[in-house]
Amino acid sequence: MRNTCVSQEIKVIGAGLAGCEAAFAAAKAGIPVRLYEMKPVTFTPAHRSPLFAELVCSNSLKARRVESAAGLLKAEMKELGSLCVPIAEECAVPAGGALAVDREAFARAVTEKIRSHPLITVETEQVTAIPTDGVTVIATGPLTAGKLAGEIADLNGALHFYDAAAPIVSADSIDMTSAFCASRYDREESGEGDYINCPMNKEEYEAFYAALIAAETAPLHEFDTLKVYEGCMPVEVLARRGADTLRFGPMKPVGLRDPRTGHRPWAVLQLRRENADGTMYNLVGFQTNLKFGEQKRVFGLIPALKNAEFLRYGVMHRNTYLQSPGFLQSDFSVIGRDTLFFAGQMTGVEGYMESAASGLMAGINAVRRVKGIPSLTLPRETMIGALSTYVSTPTADFQPMGANFGILPPLSQPIRDKKQRYAALAARSLGILDQLKGDI
Repeated sequence: MRNTCVSQEIKVIGAGLAGCEAAFAAAKAGIPVRLYEMKPVTFTPAHRSPLFAELVCSNSLKARRVESAAGLLKAEMKELGSLCVPIAEECAVPAGGALAVDREAFARAVTEKIRSHPLITVETEQVTAIPTDGVTVIATGPLTAGKLAGEIADLNGALHFYDAAAPIVSADSIDMTSAFCASRYDREESGEGDYINCPMNKEEYEAFYAALIAAETAPLHEFDTLKVYEGCMPVEVLARRGADTLRFGPMKPVGLRDPRTGHRPWAVLQLRRENADGTMYNLVGFQTNLKFGEQKRVFGLIPALKNAEFLRYGVMHRNTYLQSPGFLQSDFSVIGRDTLFFAGQMTGVEGYMESAASGLMAGINAVRRVKGIPSLTLPRETMIGALSTYVSTPTADFQPMGANFGILPPLSQPIRDKKQRYAALAARSLGILDQLKGDI
């Protein structure tokens, strides 16, 4: 039985990407929104800016190509009226085929859109209890803590994992006599300077590897068990799996040739441009929990980084996600309490755009709940529909999931070529959305 809404105003708690998408979707539909955000009064361990939709690193929005899972997700979001995707495109910085953004410009633009909307009222306060009246979207993020986290745990029981961020170095401190600019396989879609490659020979790599696995990590004071999501594995943890693990992972030299030697290096660390001015570079795949001094010492063993200036050291922090299957419906509302929605990474979607997409769907369905019309759940053949199905379908070992073609149903006519298959899956999804435009 559906609950009766007491208030026509929708409450959204949290102004990350998911909360901003939810608030904007509701306001765009003509429903007043009260958006609660605790910054700048209170910050999580991962955030520093008072702006909304704060990103941790520039390349978090992944591939642009619609024939990729991440690109298809963004294309679907645009079809649904996303706030964040068009702004990300406007704030893009060169990053080959990826949609990387100037983080501050992106957050500033999202904040301005939200604060200037006449139907959105922003309340600067930390919410400590789940509202009991009206329709609410909780999008407080993976670092939800305090009394609100306790109430959510009482409803569901929260799981924990750890998320790590990579260091950022200044461009002018990179020793370019020991580095070269190139994208893997000389891909034309990559611009000059998007990636700086830091090659190592066998001797240099072995010295770096020995120092890395012996380096001292920062303590994780309040937690006894280290549970790390595979996609955010700290480089030192990954390295302990074996001496060649990094050479087949974040330091793989495949597709790169050192112009100084004419040969493929033994190992390569890629640096990715972090901002539009090209003054900062991110150590790709080097999420870490090493102590700051150890990061400077160990990463400084890479020849191109011997004099590197670290503008941000890598950090590690706790993330929390729900046991969503059996708790959330595919429209992101709570089973048995359908005026309460959850959105963002805490639902079990992994990634910034995936989180934003869940906020978009939660906002759309919050509006439909207010209006007394059925929820919108997209078919599993769409990337958004597949993700919403994933987080709401019981499974033996629920883990966070990002956009990937593996969660889509197979094509009716199998295609062996991977590129052609992905293109066909993307075309099928966008065709379905086109047919559903009237309902949406």
